Amino acid sequence: MSKTVISSPDAPQAIGAYSQAVRAGDTVYLSGQIPLSPATMEIVTGGIEAQIEQVFANLAAVAKAAGATLDDATKLTVYLTDLANFLQVNAAMARWFSEPYPARATVQISALPRGALVEVDAILSVAS
Repeated sequence: MSKTVISSPDAPQAIGAYSQAVRAGDTVYLSGQIPLSPATMEIVTGGIEAQIEQVFANLAAVAKAAGATLDDATKLTVYLTDLANFLQVNAAMARWFSEPYPARATVQISALPRGALVEVDAILSVAS
């Protein structure tokens, strides 16, 4: 099965040796997004709510470049530096996704790149 790289100028460019997303067959694997503004490549200000919104906006931009939306997500992994922010993630997901919601794992980790408070990756199922 061939792989196709997906990228969007409306999401932050990769800051390492990875692609924004890769499509293999009917599955698109979105790399983890941290709350970088695509315009400045800096972490957005405004605390955890602003960071969560930016992460989902970045994921949505990459999904769009793949010809999909976040509603095509089948699985998310949410990485938080503080699980006390779990309720804010749930509230944002209710705004960014429609039912049926994707499967999800949420884990607390000690640190994220550039001091981010949240990172999310996704797997999308898309038609050929």
